Amino acid sequence: METFADYILGEKDYSKKMEIAYYLQKKAGIFFDNSVILKTEIARLFIETMKIDVDENLVITACLLYACKKNFVAYDMEKIKRYAIEGAEYLATLGFSKKFCKICSEVNRYSEDEEREKEGDILELVDNFGGLVLDRPERKGYPIDEAMNLLENRNLKGNNNRYLEQFKKFIYLKEGVAA
Repeated sequence: METFADYILGEKDYSKKMEIAYYLQKKAGIFFDNSVILKTEIARLFIETMKIDVDENLVITACLLYACKKNFVAYDMEKIKRYAIEGAEYLATLGFSKKFCKICSEVNRYSEDEEREKEGDILELVDNFGGLVLDRPERKGYPIDEAMNLLENRNLKGNNNRYLEQFKKFIYLKEGVAA
């Protein structure tokens, strides 16, 4: 019997994959809004532009679903620390592999994993960057250059993200600015 995981991972068309996630949001109440679409598009463009050697389908699907249990205000640290892990646990019930769920939980550094998946590093970058450039109820989105500075020198300071330098080049390339 086909699981939801098989169904969405088997869909290779990007638009249809987003539509599947949208309908899951309607049926199961998962978190899915324009920020999810923006972050997924950033990930897709990053992988394609910089020719990152990862399974693009896996990353795109993870981008669409990793925040499925996100439903909190930005200053509730306990919920911030738990949403990715709770999301990964939920995704496991839909038939996703342990590796996929691990990737989704690695969007932030609150999981216990020491050996991070490369796809998790991509999720971490797009989640942080997208969160910085988007407007929130408590603040306006940061300009690209300021967001990149905060990403590197605050959000990821002291953390080893294997794609940070490539991501910086990608953002500045897309912005038409020298890194």
